[in-house]
Amino acid sequence: MRVVRVESPRGGARLGVVVDDEVALLPEKRYGSGRGFIALVREAARRRVSAAQYLQQRISSDRRVKRIRYSELGERAVRGFRLLMPIVPPEVWGAGVTYLRSREAREYETKAKGIYDLVYEAERPEIFFKATPSRCVGPEEVAYIRSDTRWSVPEPELAIVLGPKQEIVGYTIGNDLSARDIEGENPLYLPQAKIYRGCCVIGPAIALPETIGDPKNLRIEMRVLREGAEIFKGWVNTSNLKRGLDELVSYLARDNVIPAGTVLLTGTGIVPPDDFSLRSGDIVEIEIEKIGVLRNRIEQLSSRGKRS
Repeated sequence: MRVVRVESPRGGARLGVVVDDEVALLPEKRYGSGRGFIALVREAARRRVSAAQYLQQRISSDRRVKRIRYSELGERAVRGFRLLMPIVPPEVWGAGVTYLRSREAREYETKAKGIYDLVYEAERPEIFFKATPSRCVGPEEVAYIRSDTRWSVPEPELAIVLGPKQEIVGYTIGNDLSARDIEGENPLYLPQAKIYRGCCVIGPAIALPETIGDPKNLRIEMRVLREGAEIFKGWVNTSNLKRGLDELVSYLARDNVIPAGTVLLTGTGIVPPDDFSLRSGDIVEIEIEKIGVLRNRIEQLSSRGKRS
């Protein structure tokens, strides 16, 4: 079972439950808000059932539920419906150097040799702040690369949605856009390499834990299109994650106040070649099995933080 947020042609958003190619839209406006999914999680807990059980009850018995086809959403949306970010997170955090390939890439790019090897082997993981709500974009929206970079890459990642008690209540897809040249110049430049307008993409759906099963056994694929031609394709399995997901959440929440709905990106294991950099007009598609496909066009910002 997957959950999406859908904007209707009459305005306003609704939370939808995806089953095969059908989307059942819940009637409550509060569930369609940016953090409506968390409101739904709280309601399910109040009723002492799981979110999946609550949703199944609703879509099978509530006559107010409207049904549309999933194919009416996304890139070829018709009838005015479109996908939104499934949740507007109060905060987005990232975990780095969680895959061997990421360690190798960041060690290559940096002038401070050895530090990423140490992080990969250390007991404490790398946890960094990634984005505020205004810096996040959803499926089919424009995502951005910095104006002052010559080497920017997409970073496809399994993303965790945290509930009121820092428990994992769902999984989605994240694209942690990064300027590798800025980070490589000095590790202290990491916030500038990672945090800027349109730097974080989330969507298209939240898969519930019952649907995901084992989150350490998911295939992640990414491809990049330029002028209609595929210029990069890669894949990895989350079984290659060095750290456990509960371990990452534990370090994030340690002595830290984590609002419900916070999203944690768990790191990337897909790294394009060193001569690759995103350009305006590129299309990035990220697919994680059991969650969906996250698709965005890339544009480069001007020196004033606006689209060039």
